Amino acid sequence: MSRRYDPERRQRIIDAAIRVVGAKGIAGLSHRSVAAEADVPLGSTTYHFRTLDDLLVAALRQANEGFAKVVAARGALEDARVEPAGELAGLMGEWLAGDRTGVELEYELYLAALRRPALRPVAAEWCEGLADRIARRTDPVTARALVALMDGICLQTLLTDTPYDEEYAREVLSRVIRGA
Repeated sequence: MSRRYDPERRQRIIDAAIRVVGAKGIAGLSHRSVAAEADVPLGSTTYHFRTLDDLLVAALRQANEGFAKVVAARGALEDARVEPAGELAGLMGEWLAGDRTGVELEYELYLAALRRPALRPVAAEWCEGLADRIARRTDPVTARALVALMDGICLQTLLTDTPYDEEYAREVLSRVIRGA
């Protein structure tokens, strides 16, 4: 019996893992549930991802692309004539106004790093990448503070089910920048 070549299988497994986490949460993630969702043999999931943490790392890395795509699409923080606080507030608003399930999924995977040390480097990559981009317009310490503040604003918006307030976000981001 020959092995069927399927170059997209690994990606389908990652996509399936994201769908499973979106539908059932991380607690519902197993090699079996992902294999069923991806319509692949169980052995394919363990071949590509030896552990569930390996699979979660790949899923988090892919999910992190959501906010990064918003930032890249806007060419964010490239124009020195644009106020950074307003630009960051607008980016958060655009991201939060998108697919809510996708935003919640990104945060669920991101926060899973609290209990799953294997995910921490990927979560840190996201924070560091955004801070590096912001530091082009501020200093590194202020950039890290802004990332932390943005995280807090996004989490509060998601957890309290309140509408995102762009004016509030712009004001508090401005205060951190001015305080620098």
